[in-house]
Amino acid sequence: MPDRVLPEASKSEWRALLAKGRAAVSAQQRVAEAAALADAVAGLSATTACCYVPFGSEPGSIALLDVLRKAGTRVLLPVVPPAPGPLDWAEYTGTSSLVAGRFRGVLEPNGARLGPGGVGEADLVLLPALAVDRRGVRLGRGAGYYDRSLGFAAPGAGLVAVIRDTELVERLPAEPHDVRMTAVLTPGLGLVELPRE
Repeated sequence: MPDRVLPEASKSEWRALLAKGRAAVSAQQRVAEAAALADAVAGLSATTACCYVPFGSEPGSIALLDVLRKAGTRVLLPVVPPAPGPLDWAEYTGTSSLVAGRFRGVLEPNGARLGPGGVGEADLVLLPALAVDRRGVRLGRGAGYYDRSLGFAAPGAGLVAVIRDTELVERLPAEPHDVRMTAVLTPGLGLVELPRE
């Protein structure tokens, strides 16, 4: 469990432990978590939301995107660029608009590209994470796409990481370039606001 990690553990040590924990999650638990997250997101209000399509062991499902769309929210999804850098964005208009992306298992929208500044149109940004600490420090997979992209986010936009309940931890290693989350969304806890520094 992540709570057993020593405070001085490195990001790579955290990632290894969290990956092991995610690999142990049963298919039944994933389905239940996805339904709970879709229910929880129904309580969020946004004109435009940047989201993502979960893949692999990430919690959530496409149903979460559809809940937002049915509520009248414009949903933007990331498009991974050919070289490491900020993400591009395009509108999600339903499952028929999704195509295979650059990375195996990642689905992306096939519509018109909005460029890295697309995230600046959102008042809510839901993003993947392996864990988040109580200070809002987010641990991602390590490629840096979201760290580079969040610099384009609108001031005051809600930055909400979608994680499992056990992935909200006391303290993660932080670096100066890490963008702090304003909240997390979990299957059991729902939306948990984090302190803004």
